[in-house]
Amino acid sequence: MDLKLNDKIALVTGSTTGIGFATAKSLATEGATVIVNGRTPERVNSAVAQIMAETGNSKVFGIAADLAQPEQIEKLVLQFPDVNILVNNAGAAQPKAFKDISDEEWLSIYEMNVMSGVRLSRAYLDNMLKADWGRIIFISSESAIQIPVEMIQYGVSKIAQIGLSRGLAEMTVGTAVTVNTILPGPTSTEAISGFMKATAEQQGLSDEEMEKVFFTSMRGTSILKRFIEPAEIANLVTYVASPLSSATNGATLRADGGVIKSAI
Repeated sequence: MDLKLNDKIALVTGSTTGIGFATAKSLATEGATVIVNGRTPERVNSAVAQIMAETGNSKVFGIAADLAQPEQIEKLVLQFPDVNILVNNAGAAQPKAFKDISDEEWLSIYEMNVMSGVRLSRAYLDNMLKADWGRIIFISSESAIQIPVEMIQYGVSKIAQIGLSRGLAEMTVGTAVTVNTILPGPTSTEAISGFMKATAEQQGLSDEEMEKVFFTSMRGTSILKRFIEPAEIANLVTYVASPLSSATNGATLRADGGVIKSAI
């Protein structure tokens, strides 16, 4: 299927690894111009080189920027002003007991998970509306719906993304601009792998035993009963980014492996 992305310019934040990397690679495979973002030049350059080599697409660029810092977002927008697909994927998560989460940590996770999307959407939405075409996509989480007790601050930031996305969608009435949210389920990323390994060591379990415990006691509602591969999330993101998804707007779309125990 031709997703008609050859003339599109996509910025995927937090795209040196995991879901972001898989999404950047998928968009590049479809012929889009792709801007890779991460915090360090080394990781950004490595991701750009890998995507170019694996897709054959030479229209892949990179920028190192910490999106929790407003001034670095401003520099990114100045360097790449013509983005018409914005994938707000950059995010942070820190498992911690609620009583131990300081005000500073609450504000820090909001700066990255919520305000980065606010600032980038504010920078690009007007031009999308003027051009009468654009896509803004927020990568939220099933944790927005089923707030995890082990990282409440993360879940709260992720449900804020859903509200932001829906509010922005209301600004696109009568245009070919859409704003949507994706809810990935537990996905095989660096962050979750580190969390699983640390928890397994604490409990004296093997990696295989820990995965069984995770899908029994921590995410027992999963239908898939395994970690989702980043490319499986990227497939949905790439479709939503394409002109073919024109009837999908203001939606919250699940790629959660059935973790969210709801028919809707």
